[in-house]
Amino acid sequence: MNTLNKTLALIALASSSAAFAGTDFDTLDVDGSGTISQSEAAVDAKLMSQFAELDTDGNGELSKAEFSKA
Repeated sequence: MNTLNKTLALIALASSSAAFAGTDFDTLDVDGSGTISQSEAAVDAKLMSQFAELDTDGNGELSKAEFSKA
């Protein structure tokens, strides 16, 4: 069920114009984990193109500090 909720939240975010108007860490952190996963970042093509470079610790998620370098 939790995965379903995350998926629905990502779909809602992707379909909203706010997702493309600008990237805000808290908006992209759909599950509130304090990091942005690759699936959360997928709604922003520019962020996805930089994801590997920004993920300096290589854990597959962007911290607020890593995201701030975008």
